[in-house]
Amino acid sequence: MLLVVVGVIVGLIPMAVPAAGLIAVSVGVSMLTAGSLWYFYLRFLRRPHLANTGVWLQKQTSRGWTAWLVAILLTGFYVLLYWFPWVLEGLIRPFDGLSGWMRNKPADHWFLYGAFYTFAVLLMGVRALVKYRHSRYQIIRTISVMFFQLVFAFILPHLMVLFQGPEFYFSYFWPLKYEYLFPGTVANLLKQPIGTGVFLVFWSATLSFVATPILTYFYGKRWYCSWVCGCGGLAETAGDPYRHLADRSRKAWRIEVAVVYPIFGAIILLTILLWVNSYLKGDLLGQFSGGFAQWYGFFIGSIFAGVIGVGFYPLLGNRVWCRFGCPMAAYLGLLQKHFSRFRITTNGGQCISCGNCSTYCEMGIDVRHYAQQGQPIIRAACVGCGMCATVCPRGVLKLENGPREGRYNASQLIHPDNLRILS
Repeated sequence: MLLVVVGVIVGLIPMAVPAAGLIAVSVGVSMLTAGSLWYFYLRFLRRPHLANTGVWLQKQTSRGWTAWLVAILLTGFYVLLYWFPWVLEGLIRPFDGLSGWMRNKPADHWFLYGAFYTFAVLLMGVRALVKYRHSRYQIIRTISVMFFQLVFAFILPHLMVLFQGPEFYFSYFWPLKYEYLFPGTVANLLKQPIGTGVFLVFWSATLSFVATPILTYFYGKRWYCSWVCGCGGLAETAGDPYRHLADRSRKAWRIEVAVVYPIFGAIILLTILLWVNSYLKGDLLGQFSGGFAQWYGFFIGSIFAGVIGVGFYPLLGNRVWCRFGCPMAAYLGLLQKHFSRFRITTNGGQCISCGNCSTYCEMGIDVRHYAQQGQPIIRAACVGCGMCATVCPRGVLKLENGPREGRYNASQLIHPDNLRILS
């Protein structure tokens, strides 16, 4: 871990000494990568079983002083990124070469963020592959989020810019990337030559209103939240050490319901109002609709998704944004709850009430409660990461995709009243 810490410090030197630039960043990233890989080997690869113990005994994963330090550093980075990007100039300039090669223009703070984000998913993705190497489901799922982040959320958007197109993120769409179906964005996309804009609008609309319901019907929200989404990709890789910190109280569930669905409703209302306002040439709302969109982007997109959603990983768990703020999670959750074949079945007769499933549920679901009663888990919040089944020592839990008939039926249990010891 010392090599990791030194690597981070060296990598940040250009913020104070811009002349160090590319050399300091290269050395820092190399040390960070080497130190992390060595730690993964010592912590996970040398053990023949799932190394998932001691998380509440380590300061980094139990809200100790190191966790607070990491949270402050992450939060500080997001504050600088959103509101004081010029402070990061020393870190941005070393990426001019990569940015020029990928999109034929100098790097900016968003390119820096995309590079750091992708690097975090890839590096911590290796950690997940090593840690969960005994689970075929986790291996495939981790490779999937690494692929979609690298290709769909980093390489392709910048290649679009290289070929004089818009910087379009193919793995994000309405309502998460809400502006993609706003009238102003659609109008700008349709101005693109050779039908590129038409394809991008078609891509966004089709994924939002056709592909999403169909895929969620067959596979639940996991097809996106745990396999494709970049936010989920970071949560499942870089945020994996903190998944046990999710609040499992009923109060947290009430807050979740009271916040995430109104946010989704606000996106629907905003989209409709913007289109009506556009049709009436601004006579309905004037500049109010645009101001509301900016307000939402600031408070929800910046503060909630970035500063709190990622910066507070070490304190609140890795799915704060997904649970309490993501409109896509709300949309998928409603479909999963009421119009999907997906469920997690439980074999209550095998459950030993160890609590591993509930402890490592990143969405704060009390999985053990369902398992003890043999009830299937059909929750709007569940992202289908499968971690509950992975950490279960008895094979009690199973992720299934149908059929819908009898979806809520519990597994057969032997009730104590039906036992006759003496007859």
